[in-house]
Order: sequence, then C-alpha cells, then structure tokens
Amino acid sequence: MDFLNSLFRYPLDQLPFFLLTILIAFTVHEFAHAYFANKFGDPTAKLLGRVTLNPVVHFDLLGVIMLLIAGFGWARPVPVNRANFDHPRRMSLIVSLAGPLSNLLLAIIGTIVFATLVGTGVMHNIANERLYTAIATFFFMFNLTNFFLFLFNLIPLPPLDGYRVLEELLPPSISRKLQGVEQWSILIFLLILIVPPLRDVTINPLYMLAYSMYDDFGNLIRGLF
Repeated sequence: MDFLNSLFRYPLDQLPFFLLTILIAFTVHEFAHAYFANKFGDPTAKLLGRVTLNPVVHFDLLGVIMLLIAGFGWARPVPVNRANFDHPRRMSLIVSLAGPLSNLLLAIIGTIVFATLVGTGVMHNIANERLYTAIATFFFMFNLTNFFLFLFNLIPLPPLDGYRVLEELLPPSISRKLQGVEQWSILIFLLILIVPPLRDVTINPLYMLAYSMYDDFGNLIRGLF
C-alpha cells in the first residue's frame, strides 16, 4: 500500500474521485471540439467516431498513466481540417475555444450544485461521514480541476488550445512565423511542466487562480441561501 501511495500523484483514497473527474472533464472537452468542428462542416472527427460522449474513444492510455504518476497528461486530440470550414479563421477559433469553455461550464455547474447542497443544508444533514466526505471530495476535485483545465488550456503554447486561438487571432503573416518555431514551443511547454522553478511561476499560479475562482463563485452561490 505504501508503494502504491508513493507511485501515484494522488492519495489512493482520492484516486477514484480524480479518475471520475478526468473521465468527465477530458471527454466533454474533446467532444466539444468534435461537435463544433462537425457542426461547422468538417466531418473528420465524426468519421473517426469522435462526436460522442463515450470516454473510451477520447482517452489516451499513456496520457492517463502520466497524469496519475506525474500530475500531467492528455487525451486523444480531435483532428480538425479547417479547410472544410466556410469561414476558416472564425470557425477554427470557436472550435479551439469550445474545449476550454466546456471545462468552464462543467466547473460552473458543479460549483452551483455543491454550493446549493451546502447552502440548503443538505450536506449538513448527511449523517454518514463517509458519504459526506465522498461527496465533498468529489465536488472539490471536480470543480477545481475543471476551473484549472479552463485556464491551463488557454496557455498559448502548443499543443494547447490557447496556441490555436492565438494563431487564429494573429495576422496570417505572423501566424506562419509562429509555425516555424512551434517545435521549440513544445520543448518550452514540457520544461514548464517538469522543472519546479518554472512550474512555480507558471502552473502553480494557475492552480491558485483556479482555486480563487472556485472559492469566490462558491461563496457567491452560497450567499444566495
């Protein structure tokens, strides 16, 4: 048991809640990309069976293993052919933003649900301590993770959605220059994730901001009761 606790990034008693959170968050994120790409005229994702909420087709095994062990991972990216769009830049921008915004929507819904359970006294009336802890742990992890994924995926470095958004917003001449240094941007991205001093000034502040968003919004909803 001690070996397993040391192997995984999260305590074993929290692992099921984290896995469920990632299962939902990654699936909805990738589905959102696929759905809007198909809606705007690109059938690539649909032909590959990606316009679905079935998590099996969206998950990457290595990405999940890395997430559990190292604390960062990935799902299977949704292929998008922007040449199929009537308005490539505008529609590509929406498709890229759809993923992060889906995580924001999940975080908002989850926070409203949990804050309502607390504000109406439902949580207080749960006599079973294990059930109370399970519900509180899941919602805390689910809401915080989705707020974080919303912010994290907006970082303008490949392979994140924020990079694709930046490409579509910049003039085409500058976007083409960015593509030339894309390989180095991926290295920078990996260094940010792996090197502790770089994490301290990039990723960790995002966690703090995500927590602040969750806490402030939760307090706002609870204040309505």
